[in-house]
This record gives sequence, structure tokens and C-alpha cells, in this order.
Amino acid sequence: MNITRQEVEDFLYREAELLDEWKMQEWANLFAKEGTYAIPPIGSPNADFRTALFLVHDDRARLEQRALRLLKKEAHVEFPHSKTTHTVSNVRIVSNEDGVVTVKANFITYRAKRDFLDPYVGVNEYKLVNEDGELKILSKKVILNLEALRPQGKVSIIL
Repeated sequence: MNITRQEVEDFLYREAELLDEWKMQEWANLFAKEGTYAIPPIGSPNADFRTALFLVHDDRARLEQRALRLLKKEAHVEFPHSKTTHTVSNVRIVSNEDGVVTVKANFITYRAKRDFLDPYVGVNEYKLVNEDGELKILSKKVILNLEALRPQGKVSIIL
């Protein structure tokens, strides 16, 4: 697939905008049919999900369910919704082979809720593909550059 860094950046900025606007179904639609969304354990970015406890490890069906659940009142941790700001920087194309574009991008996501501001920082690793003429996320791995999840102890938003 022939794609420029500018096209990748525009795609990632669109993803950030959808998340900040709580357009979760549209966010889920950015993923390929076989898409995955994962947050490995802090300090173990290369952990195997079969043997390690991931904060999140969703296939396409599960990430769609997560997106829908976050929009419901039953998702009490996120109702009313947090205010978020997803910032993407240092976007780089790592490889472009066999129709899969591997991308790394630094991120910081701020979550404001109930008088608290929680920063999440790290690197997102993407594998992007062309599916039905559109750029799609085959995989997104969120590598948190934190010592711990403080003070909340969990990730209740999409990073």
C-alpha cells in the first residue's frame, strides 16, 4: 500500500477526534474486520496476552461491544462521560510491507472527571491496512509509559 506520513497523521488525528467527541461506534468502524485493540501490562509491552494479564485485549467484536457499552448509563465509571483530549505526535512509518503499514506515534491523553485530571502517556503501535478501499486499523497496541495507573488504578476510556 502506498501511503504517506501525512495521510497516516490525518487518519490518527481523525481517530483522536472521534474519541474526544465520544463517537465510539465510528471509532470502532476504523478497525479492520480482524482488528484488535490491546493495552499490555505496564512495563511489559511485549507480553503475550495468553500468559499475561492485559489491561485490554479486544478483538473486533469485543472492541465494538466496549464502544457501545461506554455510551450507556450502565457504564457508571464513564457516565457522565469524562472530558478527554487525545494528542498525537512523532508519527513515523516504521515499515510498509505486504500491504501492512506499521506506524508508531507518541500520545498523551488527558482525562478530566470529578475534579481530577489523569494523564496517560505512551506510544501507540499500529498496523494499518487497506480494506474495501479504506484505511483501517488491523491492530492498535497502546504502550503506557507510566509506573502505575494512579490514582484511579484502571483505564476506563479508550486510549
